Amino acid sequence: MLILLTVILYFAALMGFSRLTAHRNANNETFFRANRRSPWYMVAFGMVGASISGITFVSVPGMTMRIDMTYIQTCIGFILGYFVIAFVLLPVYYRLNLTTIYTYLQGRLGERSYKTGAWFFLVSKMTGAAVRFYVVCIILQRFVLDAIGVPFVVTVVGMTLLIWLYTRRGGIKTLVWTDSFQTTCMFAALILIIYNVVGQLGMNIPEAVRAIAADSHSRMFVMDDFFSTQNFWKQLFSGAFIAIVMTGLDQDMMQKNLTCRTLREAQKDVCTYGFAFVPANLLFMSLGVLLMMLAQRDGIALPTSGDELLPMFAATGRLGSMVTVLFTIGVVAASFSSADSALTALTTSYCVDIRQRPADERLRRRAHIGVAVVFVAFILLFRMLNSTSVIDAIYVMCSYTYGPLLGLFAFGLTTRRPVADRLVPYIAIASPLLCFAIDTAAQSLWGYKFGYELLMLNGMLTFAGLWMSGWASDGKDYNVAQNMIDNVK
Repeated sequence: MLILLTVILYFAALMGFSRLTAHRNANNETFFRANRRSPWYMVAFGMVGASISGITFVSVPGMTMRIDMTYIQTCIGFILGYFVIAFVLLPVYYRLNLTTIYTYLQGRLGERSYKTGAWFFLVSKMTGAAVRFYVVCIILQRFVLDAIGVPFVVTVVGMTLLIWLYTRRGGIKTLVWTDSFQTTCMFAALILIIYNVVGQLGMNIPEAVRAIAADSHSRMFVMDDFFSTQNFWKQLFSGAFIAIVMTGLDQDMMQKNLTCRTLREAQKDVCTYGFAFVPANLLFMSLGVLLMMLAQRDGIALPTSGDELLPMFAATGRLGSMVTVLFTIGVVAASFSSADSALTALTTSYCVDIRQRPADERLRRRAHIGVAVVFVAFILLFRMLNSTSVIDAIYVMCSYTYGPLLGLFAFGLTTRRPVADRLVPYIAIASPLLCFAIDTAAQSLWGYKFGYELLMLNGMLTFAGLWMSGWASDGKDYNVAQNMIDNVK
């Protein structure tokens, strides 16, 4: 009952923000772009929470069991990527006054390139967001809701309905404020859980910091083994490209950044939350090390999966009922802040990119309901499959689908060359398939398994395919390319 009361109060607060930010005269401009009046510091703070999904809240502490604290190398790479977003991508998006970032592809490469980019986003974001939300629903179901007899279907439908209710009118304008609230709740829960674990270990904060630094799992950098997937340079550059692709080329992540009043404010917003990822993830990884210390002290066997490390302590009452409540708040805040922006971005892209009717408010309302229904259907389908290998395969598929977006935008921004627009959909599909074949062959022949660098390879293959298609382009393709380059200038 305490947990249910917590969730109800949390949702009531979100609805309060929705009523304050979305007036009855809210229109599509409010839903899609928040009338471009969002304070940059609010966007920056909220984006930290929006970028940390419920899976991150659960998984990053457990990563320390397997790869120590080397994930920090990727987080440092994120900073490089966010600088590219701020000073290369954002100036283009603001000059062209874009509602969705894929509209850029229409003018630079052509109509089919535009639709290809939008569909790749829709498919990858729907599957990826649904999987992340599914995993969070499973965790809450297993450790919290099963005990009070709530069916899984009710959990999924109920949580998705809550998200739809507080985003249906204000859209992105509401999310700028609710994300800030959810980021506050998430980090408050995280810090209080850490404080509780430190107390359980009989330490104060300075002693805990020294203990973490001395622990074998505090290793952060891998400089000596190039073939390791945790090699520093691989992680650094992979982190940069992950940030560029999964933030700068993702409508879900960029939509809030495009609500700032000016380009300069948007650049301050992106750079600010880019730096925030290092201390934020250090907190999560430090919690993982502390939990392993606690397990060793109490003679508790560590779980086989790192994802179960935090729930094993926080969701089962081993640290007290207050920590269980904090864990629930943290997971719900993290999952809501990523799922609500995904539903809003999917609705925006469908209306603007696929149907190309950005002013049709009736279409937007119906699309928002439709996206929520499909979202629920995907989650329930994952439940029916009930296979970890299938979920892993979907994650891999999502990582492949971002490669063509990287290739499309890189080609458009760095070259003046036209493409054969009619061939772009085939290139975008062939590149991930070829990338998969190369990865399989590398494992079979040399025992080398691609890590995050697979994204860069995928983008390079798409780039090469677009370049070669230029030989099959006609005068119309050339004029499209030149017009767009002139517009950007």
